[in-house]
Amino acid sequence: MALLFVLKISLVIFIAGNLLEMGIKLNLADAFKGLRNLRFVCFTLFWGFAFGPAMAYAITLMVPLDPPLALGLMLLGMTPSAPFLPMLIKRVKGDLGYTASFMLLTSIITVIYIPLVIPFLVEGLTVSPWTIAKPLLFLIILPLTIGMGLLRWRSSFAKALQPYMKKINTLFAISSAALCLMIYGKQMVGIAGSFAVLSQFIFFSVMAAATYWLSIGVQEDERIILSMGMSTRNIGAGLAPLFAFTAVDDRSIIMVMFALPFMIIFSWAIGKVSQYKTNANKPAVVYAVSNNA
Repeated sequence: MALLFVLKISLVIFIAGNLLEMGIKLNLADAFKGLRNLRFVCFTLFWGFAFGPAMAYAITLMVPLDPPLALGLMLLGMTPSAPFLPMLIKRVKGDLGYTASFMLLTSIITVIYIPLVIPFLVEGLTVSPWTIAKPLLFLIILPLTIGMGLLRWRSSFAKALQPYMKKINTLFAISSAALCLMIYGKQMVGIAGSFAVLSQFIFFSVMAAATYWLSIGVQEDERIILSMGMSTRNIGAGLAPLFAFTAVDDRSIIMVMFALPFMIIFSWAIGKVSQYKTNANKPAVVYAVSNNA
């Protein structure tokens, strides 16, 4: 029990720290740039809060998952965009302004969406939407707002804070992973042999392919943000509602945490596809050779 308590504290610090770090990098002026693009906003809302949840639900109907694992998958389906998305976009030289728009929009909608939808998906759930919303507000909106406030009114302090926040988040990411292995190691092995791996593979492969190839009419910079954003999940937002439940099956927590390797693999693959496509579309350079050479 003591280890479980330490794990929850570590996860809370890791989740809130990531959102605080995101906030001190999220310039509102840049964020509004993408929010003025109606097509980009519509695709973000469709892929994130219509197609993603519907895809997760369809998988739970097709794949024989135990209810706790199905709940974990549904939470993943409703929580697009990992806090480390800007780092991924920066590596592929994507538009960080549109990334800020995407993350701001998905964070706000996630906090509104989950408390309204979860009570209809979990049989016998007597928890009110406000009870589910409270940890989401505390772990997502509050640190994000504080971070953006620091960047706006104490920009020099916010910039000085960034490297320390990165180190703290890395430390608590490692400690959370280590504690998860210590507490849930045997259960993780059990889940790895179940349909959990198959269901997550289907979910992430469909999300990656559909969002990249079917986001019609958007520029490549916007397409890569949509695809990487939807192929990564906000694990903190997925875990937050579970903290509100009085009796949580550990497998729901493990199912959410289990998404991390899939996020890394599929976001890397999308980056490679985008780079290949960009290089293939570059005009060939023809060098003229003089006869007098």
